[in-house]
Amino acid sequence: MQLQAVLDALPQMAAMVHDGVPVQVNALWRQFFGGEAVLESSLDWLMRVHAEDRALALAQWRSFLDLGHVPAFECRLRDDTGTDRWFEIRLGSPGTKVPLRAVTMTDVSDRHQLRQRMEHSLHQQDRMLDASSDCIKLINLDGTLQHMNRAGCLALGVPVDEREFGMQWLELLPADNRARGRRALLQAGRGQPARFAGKSLLHGQSPQFWDNILTPMLDSSGEVSAILCVSRDITRQQEAEQRLRVASEIDELTGLPNRRSFNRRLRTSLQRHRLRDGLLGLMIIDLDHFKHVNDTLGHPAGDHLLRVLAKRLSQLVPEGTLVARLGGDEFAIVLEDMVDGQALEGEALRISTLTDCTVSYAGQVINTGMSIGCAQFPGDARDTADLLKAADTALNDLKANGRGGVKQFSRRLMAIAERAASQRLMARQLVSEGGVVPHYQPKVNLQDGSTVGYEALLRWSRISGAEVGEDCRLDEAFRDYELASRLAELMHEQVLSDIALWQAQGLQVLPVAINVAPVEFLRDDFAEKLLDKLHRFEVDPALVELEVTEQVLTDRGSAFVARALGMLKAAGVRIALDDFGTGHSSLAHLRDYPIDVLKIDRSFVARMVAEPSIRSIVEAVAKLAISLQLELVAEGVENPGQLEMLLDAGYCVGQGFLYDRAVDAQQVAQRLQRPRRAWLA
Repeated sequence: MQLQAVLDALPQMAAMVHDGVPVQVNALWRQFFGGEAVLESSLDWLMRVHAEDRALALAQWRSFLDLGHVPAFECRLRDDTGTDRWFEIRLGSPGTKVPLRAVTMTDVSDRHQLRQRMEHSLHQQDRMLDASSDCIKLINLDGTLQHMNRAGCLALGVPVDEREFGMQWLELLPADNRARGRRALLQAGRGQPARFAGKSLLHGQSPQFWDNILTPMLDSSGEVSAILCVSRDITRQQEAEQRLRVASEIDELTGLPNRRSFNRRLRTSLQRHRLRDGLLGLMIIDLDHFKHVNDTLGHPAGDHLLRVLAKRLSQLVPEGTLVARLGGDEFAIVLEDMVDGQALEGEALRISTLTDCTVSYAGQVINTGMSIGCAQFPGDARDTADLLKAADTALNDLKANGRGGVKQFSRRLMAIAERAASQRLMARQLVSEGGVVPHYQPKVNLQDGSTVGYEALLRWSRISGAEVGEDCRLDEAFRDYELASRLAELMHEQVLSDIALWQAQGLQVLPVAINVAPVEFLRDDFAEKLLDKLHRFEVDPALVELEVTEQVLTDRGSAFVARALGMLKAAGVRIALDDFGTGHSSLAHLRDYPIDVLKIDRSFVARMVAEPSIRSIVEAVAKLAISLQLELVAEGVENPGQLEMLLDAGYCVGQGFLYDRAVDAQQVAQRLQRPRRAWLA
């Protein structure tokens, strides 16, 4: 809203452009070009350019897209009445390197006509020239003033009744403008139009900014005889553009630099430290459980917390330190000239104590904490992108392992992050190429070795023609809702399709267990979608068992989980609690959720023979399950010694390499065609 107000205050048509496409325009722009269509294309306005000027306008536009700024130029635009009017087009601002750039179009038809008439009879039009607010000067080839109108005299401190002139024009300009003016004079003297931005500075007055256009005047033989200079006061425009730059780089809520400004200033800081071999520290700060503040106390409380912490951060660091809000509840601090990484971590720890001082809103205390990821330049990265990535990696690792405190970047963290990114990439390829192929591991009766069911496991053979081994994992993909949901969708469709095919073949289908990732419950429609698939494939719910871990019962969205499991249980789907004993085990889970099956994790089975304490745990779980009338399943059964102990403990069902590895759907069909046999003779 602040940016729109500034745009609408401009006296000319104006737009903010991102990657060549107008994303925000003022009222004058809409009035001239009309409607919402002005935001749909970067080239709509070029269709209104006069045919003779279109090549110039198109060339300048392309240069603007490449360079971010080109000198202003003039062309004719046709208005709604069919009249061609001259406009001055300004694309970008010198020295501005941000993606959001200003485009202004100023109607200069009057000035254009005036300049043409002046070239013929300047000496006869003094009264008209003096009525103009533009500074109009006729300059001799040696740089002396031949004539200047009243506005020019006032701007340059020359008496308004001056008639002789003859003084050097450049001497009337501020010293820092003279070099640009001299270059423009030389160019115009060679017969080429010239332009430069300048200013005038008179004692006791505020500076005025001018757009100076120098046009060579030719005599009858075609030689340059003088130079016409028309200077237009662009002070208001300069001030408005400055306000626009500030508005586009300052976070409105906290008053801190925003992400765009932060990135630009960080690049500058890195360049400075690169030249002098200095050490620069970057902290990225994330507020812990900020969403909870918004959900419980409301967004005004969250905004208040952000403002208070922004102020505290700015006061705690040395003056001149770059503190920015990157968005949401994320802040960044750049500490220059650090001694070493230990000093950076010490500063981060000091900053993390800011949340120890309570923040109150409307009489209520807001409790929060900080997670801070740190990285150093040049030790951890060689450029801005890599430094940000390093600090983000440290922060994400900290958040993934419980939040709160400070984490320094290390190469180990980068390896973890790259492995996670690789898993997500592989998962996306699996989804896009439909490469999910479920395999089925038999679940057997431990007494006689007969198959009593299967567990469906996610497998794949190729991705884009490359072989993928069984040791490849997709753990990270199943922490991402979209990826996990799309992989699960493919898996569920294929498993149910296999079951439907077995049924169509007249086989006696055994129950199949399907694993469910915690994030799949985050949208409260999991049960409805699964039941819809069962109905579509005409699969009896009793043939499906869902395996969930204890994590799904304690993570965010646990209320969704309880509702989904209850609905599925009522429909006849069995629920198994997988990897029991490895998470935050709680007997309340067995009481509060509709659990049918308890699966003890393979890690206990692997250690129970050699470690009596582990064997005691396995036996205790068995007694618990039996007393609660839950079916017991042991995972990872790999040798007869384990089998014997499990039978002694009361386990009835198991799965593992002692019996078989996971097999594909065709092999399952072959086994269902023959009578169930004992796996162990």
